[in-house]
Amino acid sequence: MQMAPADLRSQPKSWELRQIYGCFPTGVAAVCAAGARGRPIGTAVTGFTPVSLDPPLVGINVLMTSTTWPRLKAAPRIGISVLSQDHDRAAVLLAAGASDWVTETPHVITAGGAVLIDGATAWLECAVDAQHRAGDHMIVLLRVLSCAGDPSHHPLVVHGNRFHRLREL
Repeated sequence: MQMAPADLRSQPKSWELRQIYGCFPTGVAAVCAAGARGRPIGTAVTGFTPVSLDPPLVGINVLMTSTTWPRLKAAPRIGISVLSQDHDRAAVLLAAGASDWVTETPHVITAGGAVLIDGATAWLECAVDAQHRAGDHMIVLLRVLSCAGDPSHHPLVVHGNRFHRLREL
């Protein structure tokens, strides 16, 4: 059995924190909306969490230097798609800021302008509720306006900064 380390690092460097944070498995969510000209814009986040049932809120974490977030937050509705294990390519394209995710990834645009990815395991149509600066990130609370899910699609999981598939125990 492996014991906890006796010498924890104080004042860890960014690359060390990234490695440590990568030890926690997490899902991948696409955060997308119709831009000012109606063309979909989006990004991928691993910092997504349910926050509250009443009122219905979810949270995402966005890098302060993101050039996509200012355009997303201007949209009246934002779509959150919890990506399935078949969306690894879409996740890479969205995370890289590549615009070709739009042509390579089937999606729908809701009447409110939220962009939802086909084949995801869950979809949420949201509006920005609050934003809080936290170090080099912005914590964004989103009010859930409508949602749906399909648990038959297994989620895409990131662990150790790599994509993985879930398997039942």
